[in-house]
Amino acid sequence: MPVINNEELIKEVSQKGFLDFEIDPSLDLFEEINKLKKEKNAIVLAHYYQEPDIQDVADYIGDSLGLAQKAAGTDADMIVFAGVHFMAEAAKILNPGKKVVLPDLNAGCSLSDSAPPALFKEFKDKHPGHVVITYINCSAGMKALSDIICTSSNAQKVIESVPADTPIIFAPDKNLGAYLIKQTGRDMVLWNGSCIVHELFSLKKITDLKARHPLAKIIAHPECEEPVLKVADYIGSTTGLLKYTQSSEFNEFIVATEAGILHQMEKASPHKTFIPAPPENACACNDCPYMKLNTLEKLYLCMKYELPQIEMDEELRLAAKKPIDRMLDISAKYGL
Repeated sequence: MPVINNEELIKEVSQKGFLDFEIDPSLDLFEEINKLKKEKNAIVLAHYYQEPDIQDVADYIGDSLGLAQKAAGTDADMIVFAGVHFMAEAAKILNPGKKVVLPDLNAGCSLSDSAPPALFKEFKDKHPGHVVITYINCSAGMKALSDIICTSSNAQKVIESVPADTPIIFAPDKNLGAYLIKQTGRDMVLWNGSCIVHELFSLKKITDLKARHPLAKIIAHPECEEPVLKVADYIGSTTGLLKYTQSSEFNEFIVATEAGILHQMEKASPHKTFIPAPPENACACNDCPYMKLNTLEKLYLCMKYELPQIEMDEELRLAAKKPIDRMLDISAKYGL
């Protein structure tokens, strides 16, 4: 299928996404997406928090570390990133010669938005001599201001790679940072950012849920607030949580992270029970509203029209790539 270069189409998709596009209801989108993969030598990378249909059609499903590693090593001509904007940006940073597309450009991230690069630069300038370790959930501009990027899977090893007498700034997630201070003993300076999904889990509701399911183990992502982490039986990255449920002798789990991961947990352990931890309010806030902007229909249209593309200034890309490369080197050293 030829690449569409119509300027009006590019402008429309960039501004409104695929809002006004219609799809033949008789199409088997799974079949069509798989055809497009072959025609365009495309790979679909999906985060664990995507809707089940997208996970099922993806070539690779993972957390931020796994997705970055897969993006760095792919020989595909086009990377279709079913995730949020900073993830697609990371893929472009690592693959300047490849086309990187995202089903919905509005798929942002509350944690990334909590750290505007201009404000963070002022913060960084007030702490000279500090090594800046930045969680991958941030913009390319933030990465360019960093010394090392980390994910929840490798953050402890990244911190431990910094000499003990070297002060550290950790950004943007204050909850993950506070957890890592306890795990590593390092007195880091924290940026005041957080994830709307992980901040809203209700300790009271989780406690009530535990009372109704006394045999269930509470498992939590370290982006959760400290009161939730204190009652957790296991704390780990998204991949860590998935692996724990697979290897655990227990059969029931209360899961305090974005609910999209339950699809993979249920596929891997169909005989076990997984209960999403409830948020403080009555909304479905254990679903990330940004992750869920991507749909199977948008994924198909994104592949068909090869839009919207992620573009990046080369100077910014090179600056942002250095701390990602350092992260990948540290992860490879420890077999992460």
